[in-house]
Amino acid sequence: MRIDIISVVPDLLKSPFEASILRRAIEKNLVEICFHNLRDYTTSSYKQIDDYQYGGGAGMVMMVEPIDKCISKLQSERNYDEVIYLTPDGEVLNQSISNQLSLKGNIIMLCGHYKGVDQRVRDLFITKEISIGDYVLSGGELAAAVLCDSIIRLIPGVLGNETSALTDAFQDNLLSPPIYTRPSTYKNLKVPEVLLSGHQKKIDDWRDEQALQRTKDRRPDLLED
Repeated sequence: MRIDIISVVPDLLKSPFEASILRRAIEKNLVEICFHNLRDYTTSSYKQIDDYQYGGGAGMVMMVEPIDKCISKLQSERNYDEVIYLTPDGEVLNQSISNQLSLKGNIIMLCGHYKGVDQRVRDLFITKEISIGDYVLSGGELAAAVLCDSIIRLIPGVLGNETSALTDAFQDNLLSPPIYTRPSTYKNLKVPEVLLSGHQKKIDDWRDEQALQRTKDRRPDLLED
C-alpha cells in the first residue's frame, strides 16, 4: 500500500510514522508513506495557498489551483483507489471504513486547513470525505495520522499476531470484553475463574456475553444496526 498525504504543514505528520507499529510497517515495506507540501505547488512568490472567501466571511479558504497541481501530478504517476479529504463534515470514521480502506492499493489523503478547501476541489477530485469525530481541529494532519494508523494496523504482517486486529472492538459492532493479565489477584481483585479454567469454549462464551453486555451498557447505539 502507498499513502500520499498532502498538507500545508507536513512536518506535523511525520513523528507518528517514526515509531512503533507504523515504523515497523514501513521498514517491512508493507506500506509506503509520502508527504507532499502544498506550498511546493503554488506559483506565488509568497507560496500562497489560501485566499479570502467569495461573498465575505471570516476565515481563509485553501485555493483550488495548488491542490489541483499536486493531485494531478500524483495521478499522472500511478492510479489511486481513493482520494480522501479529511474534513469535519465528512463521513464519521468507523471500523468498517478502516477495514475497506486497508484493502486498497494507493490512497491520497488531503488535509484540510483554515475554513477548508474550495468546493471545486471536492467536486473535481475527492472520492471520499472522512471525519474522525464531531469536533474541529486546526487542520486535517492529526486526522490523517489517525486514519493511517487505523488502516495500516490491519494490513497482514503489520501486527505481531495476525489475529489480533480481528478481535478488536467494533469489528463485530461490539465493544471488547474485559481483559486481564498477571497477577491473578491484585488488591483483592481476582481474575474471573473462567479465564483460568483452560476451557476455551467456556472462555469464548464468557467473552461474548461480556462484550454484548458492555456494549448494551456503554454503546447501545451499536446494537441498533
